[in-house]
Amino acid sequence: MAHLLHIDSSIQGEGSVSRRLSARAAAAWRAAYPDGTVTYRDLGADPLPHLDAAGGLASQVPPEQHTPEQAATWARTVAIVNEVKAADTVLLGLPLYNFGPPSSVKTWVDHLIAPGLSIDHATYTGLLGGREFVVVASRGGGYGEGTPREGWDHAQPWLPHGVSLTGLEPRFITAELTLAPVRPAMADLVPLAEESLSAAERAIDELWVPARV
Repeated sequence: MAHLLHIDSSIQGEGSVSRRLSARAAAAWRAAYPDGTVTYRDLGADPLPHLDAAGGLASQVPPEQHTPEQAATWARTVAIVNEVKAADTVLLGLPLYNFGPPSSVKTWVDHLIAPGLSIDHATYTGLLGGREFVVVASRGGGYGEGTPREGWDHAQPWLPHGVSLTGLEPRFITAELTLAPVRPAMADLVPLAEESLSAAERAIDELWVPARV
C-alpha cells in the first residue's frame, strides 16, 4: 500500500502559499492512490527541538551510553527517520524565510543525518534513496537569473546538499513573487506572480497522472 509523508513548515497559516500548494499536491496524491495512507507533520505549528549541547551528539554516542537528554534526542531522530522510511513519497512545503529555509526544516534535516539509521555505517551510503521526494517551494520575491537578487535564495540550493548523505533527491516545484498581491510596491509584478503560481499548480496536477491511468 502506497504511503505519503506530508510535511508543512510555514508559520503563515491559511495565508501560506507553500501550504496551499502542498495541500493541492497531497490531494493529487490521494486521487492517484485512493487506497494509500498519509502521515502528516507540521513543522510550523509543532517544530522539532533544535540540536543542543545536552542531547545533540546522541548520534555519535552508543545508545547504551546516552544521557537522558541524548536518549530523548535519539528517540526523536529514530521517529523522524522511520517516518521517511515508511513513505513511498515525501512531500515538503518549503517557504523562503530571510533568504533561507525555515529553521524547523534545517532541524528536520539535522535529525535525518543519522549514521546507522539513514546512512550506512560501513560504506557511508544513504539508506533513504529510492523514494520520491517532492518539494513545493514558495518565495515572496523574484530570484531568477538576471534579477537583482539572483542567487539570494539559499533554501532551494541548500536542501539537495543537506539531505544528500541520506540518498534523498528532492524534486522542486516553485512559485515565486508570492508577495506581489499584498505589497503595493510589487503591484506591477502581479501578472508574473499569477503566472508562476499557475505554472506550479499545473506541475503539481501532473505529478502522478501516469499512476491514475
